[in-house]
Amino acid sequence: MNGTQHRRVVITGIGILCPLGSGVKAVWEGLVAGRSGIRRITHFNPDGLPCQIAGEIPDFDPRAYLETKEARRMARVTQIAVAAAQQALEDAGLRLPLSDPERTGVIFGTAIGGFDKAEEALRQFHGNGLGRVSPFAIPSALPNMPAFHITQRFGALGPNATLTTACATGTQAVGEAMSAIRYGRADVMLAGGTESLLQEYTFAGFAAMRVLPTSFNDAPERASRPFDGKREGFVFSEGAACLVLESLEHAQARGATIYAEVAGHASCSDGYHVAALDPTAAGAVRAMRWALEDAGISPEEVSYINAHGTGTQANDAVETLAIKKLFGERAYEIPVSSTKSMIGHAMGASGAIEAAVCALTIQQGLIPPTINYQFPDPACDLDYVPNEARRAEVRVALSNSFGLGGQNACLVLRRVEAA
Repeated sequence: MNGTQHRRVVITGIGILCPLGSGVKAVWEGLVAGRSGIRRITHFNPDGLPCQIAGEIPDFDPRAYLETKEARRMARVTQIAVAAAQQALEDAGLRLPLSDPERTGVIFGTAIGGFDKAEEALRQFHGNGLGRVSPFAIPSALPNMPAFHITQRFGALGPNATLTTACATGTQAVGEAMSAIRYGRADVMLAGGTESLLQEYTFAGFAAMRVLPTSFNDAPERASRPFDGKREGFVFSEGAACLVLESLEHAQARGATIYAEVAGHASCSDGYHVAALDPTAAGAVRAMRWALEDAGISPEEVSYINAHGTGTQANDAVETLAIKKLFGERAYEIPVSSTKSMIGHAMGASGAIEAAVCALTIQQGLIPPTINYQFPDPACDLDYVPNEARRAEVRVALSNSFGLGGQNACLVLRRVEAA
C-alpha cells in the first residue's frame, strides 16, 4: 500500500440531463419543487402497450454539443453522455485542452447501451439490403462507446473503463473513479452513467416482467410513487450524469468550487436471483455497511439517504428493511427520499444522477422530496420526506443502488468543511 491511498476525493463539476431538463440549475430547481418529468411516450407510438409513459429528456438537441455528422454516428446514449461530460467540465471550470491528459481518466457506464443503433441496422438490412446498413452500426451500439467518445472529445488519456452492472452502474462508476484518484492513478476523473433506450421492445420486456405501472397512462405525473402503499412499479426513463472528481489537493490548488467529498463506496452481490431481491436484505445491508467502513464513518453520522426507491413492491420494502437492519431505531430519524419519484428510473444513469443529487443536497442544505406519497404502507414506515422539499443540515449522505443480477452498490458523500 502506498502513501497515496489516503488522498481525499471531491466533486467539483456536475452535468445532468434527465426528464426535468438539462443542466444542474434546471434539474435541481425541478427536484426541489417536487415537479414530475414523467410524460406520455413520444419516442414511438405506445398504443397497445400496457404502460405508455416514460421519463424522456425534453427538447434534447445533440447539435448543441456535437457536429451533425458526428452525432449521426452515435447512439443517443452516447450523445447524452458527451453532453453531460461537457456540462460537467464547464461547471468545474476545467479548460481544454486538459493540462495533464494522462492524469485525467474516464469511468462511465450503461446498463443497456446503444442497441437502438443495432435495431436500426437490422431494419435496414431486412428492408433495403446490406448496402443500406451503416458501418457504424456495431461500433455505435457497444457499451464502451460513451466512455470512448468522452475520452476522444476531451482528451482524457488516463484510466479508462466501462461498467455494466444494471441499475448499480452509475454508482459503481463514481466509486471506481474515486478509487483511481484515491490510490494515485489519476488526479481528475470524469465519472458517470448514461441510458437511453426508450424502445418498444424494452417496454414489452419490462411489461412481461410486470414491473411497470399500468394504471397511470392518463396521469403520468402520478405514476412513480416509491414507498407509497399504491405503488405499481418503476417508470422507465432516460438520462445521463457526469461528475468531475479531483483529489482535494488538485481542486484546492486551482481554487475550484467543491460540492462534496466522495468519502467511501462499496459493492457486493446478493447471489440470490436474476431479478428478485434477497428478501432478507442481506446484500443491501452489506453494501451500505462496507461503504461506511470504507469512508471511516459510523452509521450514527449519516444524515440523509438517497434511496434506490424504484416504486416496485419488493424493492421498496426490502430497501426499507435494509435501512432498519443497519441503523436500528435510528433509521426512523434519518430522512430518506427517492428522486425517481420525479425523474423515473434511468437504469445505468440513475446512480450517477443520484450521486449528483446527494452532492447538491449537501451543498444546498435542502433535501428533495419523494413525491406521490399518499398512502402509507406498513412495510415502508420510514421518513420519506413526503411531497415537499425539506431544509436540513446534511453532513453525510448515502446513495443506494440495487440492480438486476443482485448488484448492490453504495456511495458515501460528506461535506467538506471550510478550512
